[in-house]
Amino acid sequence: MARVGILLLNLGGPERIKDVGPFLYNLFSDPEIIRLPVKALQKPLAWWISARRSSRSQKAYREIGGGSPLRRITEQQARELQSQLRNKGIDATTYVAMRYWHPFTESAVADIKADGINEVVVLPLYPHFSISTSGSSFRELKRLRETDLEFKKLPIRCIRSWYDHPSYLKAMAQLIASQIELCEVPKDAHVFFSAHGVPKIYVEEAGDPYQNEIEACSVLIIDELEKILGTRNPYTLSYQSRVGPEEWLTPYTEDVLEQLGKSGINDLVVVPISFVSEHIETLQEIDIEYRAIAKKNGITNFRRVKALDTNSLFIEGLADLVVRSLEGPEISLDQASSLPTGVKLYPQEKWQWGWNNSSEVWNGRVAMILFLDFLLEIVGGNGPLHMLGLL
Repeated sequence: MARVGILLLNLGGPERIKDVGPFLYNLFSDPEIIRLPVKALQKPLAWWISARRSSRSQKAYREIGGGSPLRRITEQQARELQSQLRNKGIDATTYVAMRYWHPFTESAVADIKADGINEVVVLPLYPHFSISTSGSSFRELKRLRETDLEFKKLPIRCIRSWYDHPSYLKAMAQLIASQIELCEVPKDAHVFFSAHGVPKIYVEEAGDPYQNEIEACSVLIIDELEKILGTRNPYTLSYQSRVGPEEWLTPYTEDVLEQLGKSGINDLVVVPISFVSEHIETLQEIDIEYRAIAKKNGITNFRRVKALDTNSLFIEGLADLVVRSLEGPEISLDQASSLPTGVKLYPQEKWQWGWNNSSEVWNGRVAMILFLDFLLEIVGGNGPLHMLGLL
């Protein structure tokens, strides 16, 4: 019997306050997060951004206990999934590969080789595919295979996205229903989906399917919820966690909360639709920042649906995804990371620096020019900023 390695992909997060700076540096060093026309500037820019954002991010992590629980939860999910698969007669071992913090993808690959695994199934813990999440992790795996002959020989099957899997939808609907039933008038409770945002240019010019998958998923969950409750609750979808001057997918969560409050909504059931584990975006951004915005705008009953974590139905769904992958047609890394428009993501191309007429992109371009001038003046010791006495 083949020994199967299940490689779980996730973002990662700083586990201690002192990890925040290095984590941010790793995050912004990724060209799928911030794109520059000159590859050599990627790491200097990452250092600059991480240095500027560290204090604010450290404050946020202190508010949730001093670090991210993402690694602990992901490793619990891995253990539960391994148990499920072994109960099904599959000789499976699970591995966790974080993109920006420990355990890194290289570490997981080293463990897979050391354990004598015969075949690998790559399972992103992102239900919805995006360039900046699953896509970035798939391309990191491709890079490692190109430089590691032993790893390159291992057969790999990939699961691209699974936002429409019945077990995932049912598990989400059950969690939402449990919060709706606590509301004073359950049938009037407003379901508020908040998904992690991505730059709009990813969708419009690179063909990222993320927005389509998120929108389709929200409808499927509402359909499943209707089966449980017998009524169809009103719902809204928004996007959170925007950074930088570039335009991201809209509507933004904070704007919609203000609108819902002004419209007289009292019972709001908030659903972190693109997150399967508790972490900074749920525990701090939603539970603290967005709750405060909701309260300020008159929303008196703010209920947040907990993340799936190790929900038994959810873990059963992950096991089913692995079984289907092993039994079905193979999806390669190239297929898993491809986009409908066939855009090459790296090295940088023209679209990646925003050559269109939107004001947001022009703002970003001006900021980039100023940053490049800042770097050149530090190196050269003269220029406009020195003349103005700013350096």
